[in-house]
Amino acid sequence: MPELPEVETIRRDLEEKIIGKKIASVLILAKKSVHYSIDKFIKVLTGDKITKINRRGKLLYCSFTKSNLFLLIHLKMTGQLIYRQNKKITAGGHSLGAIDFELPNKFTRVIIKFNDGSELFFNDLRRFGYLKLVSTEEKDKILQKSFGIEPLTSDFTWIDFRKIFNKRMTTVKALLLNQKLISGLGNIYVDEACFCAGVRPNRRVNKLTVTEIKKLFICIPKILQLAIKNRGTTFKDFMDSDGKQGNHIDFLKVYGRDGEKCKRCKGMIQKIRLGGRGTHFCPKCQK
Repeated sequence: MPELPEVETIRRDLEEKIIGKKIASVLILAKKSVHYSIDKFIKVLTGDKITKINRRGKLLYCSFTKSNLFLLIHLKMTGQLIYRQNKKITAGGHSLGAIDFELPNKFTRVIIKFNDGSELFFNDLRRFGYLKLVSTEEKDKILQKSFGIEPLTSDFTWIDFRKIFNKRMTTVKALLLNQKLISGLGNIYVDEACFCAGVRPNRRVNKLTVTEIKKLFICIPKILQLAIKNRGTTFKDFMDSDGKQGNHIDFLKVYGRDGEKCKRCKGMIQKIRLGGRGTHFCPKCQK
């Protein structure tokens, strides 16, 4: 699943390509992928223009010139946004292998066509992703209810970060993956942040010292900023909106490196299962 750096990369690149373009038509190939009345969805989007693409955690939301509704887009596990203009394809999200496949294909769920002939495809292998129109009130309620404090924003303060550790007995990794507490972090960057802070991801939250929590607070935005700079991480499923793989993989310290030497102490990176997730850490560098 794309995490905060990957979704932010998609947001920035797509905003350069589709902002201000008039939507000529909308084709829904899978009703399940649109969480709204199909007829109203098509009517609202057709003839309007996207003015801005925002992001909260892993959620994208678009505003329009005429409509006061917002379009929410969540890629979930296997969603992908593919923009095509003059036979040139640029994509972001789950790679689904090569991107030079025919479009639309069996994974295409929604097609948005613009007046200049360009198209935006929403593809989703497992159909967990969605597009949804909401009012300002609904959007604000969703953002407030479903998304916690977000790194790289003004609401990511030491006071608020410290509070989410209070009276909790779960593991560090489970807490950092909880989108209602901290939005945008996923498997990759939680492992990397824990390594940066010198904390094992399977530690119990109530056993952490204030100093260790402070290290996590400092490391999380540091790790995310570097990943965004490098356009995200690729293993088998992230491809940015120019069809390029993220190149942050060379900067990873623990994730995906089980059995390899630690870049800091030369010890062996270990992988365990924690809450159903593959979890990587260095036994020597992380306590």
